[in-house]
Amino acid sequence: MPMPYTYRHASAEFRAFLADARAALNLDSDNATYTATEAVLHCFRARLTLPQALGFADILPAVLRAIFVASWHPMPPRPWGTRADQIAECKALRPHHNLTPDTCIDAVAEALYAQILTTRLAPVLAAMGPQAEAFWYVPPNRRRAVSFPA
Repeated sequence: MPMPYTYRHASAEFRAFLADARAALNLDSDNATYTATEAVLHCFRARLTLPQALGFADILPAVLRAIFVASWHPMPPRPWGTRADQIAECKALRPHHNLTPDTCIDAVAEALYAQILTTRLAPVLAAMGPQAEAFWYVPPNRRRAVSFPA
């Protein structure tokens, strides 16, 4: 079997994701964009069971997958709470260096949709339930075409 595309082109995929996320987040640096992305991924991960989290990780591009599982100590899932709760949690990561805007989840979701085919993402989220679908919801008119092969 040939090497998966996401491993051979991990840096290019991640650079494209960062550019999309940085624009959607309206941030000035890759560092701030990374912090917002890490916060959103970890906020979502904290609300999943171990099998759900591993299923989601399987569809992520290589570098986003690594960020998603980094520093992970699986625990029972947190309650989903409100969108405001989730955003506050995202903004609490490294609070003295965090420039994450209130639109962080929506912005990272938009950038993620440019990296993952909806046909791969939708069934994974549907299996997790409506809260997971709502977390990553992006209106179809705001979804960009996937930049890289699945």
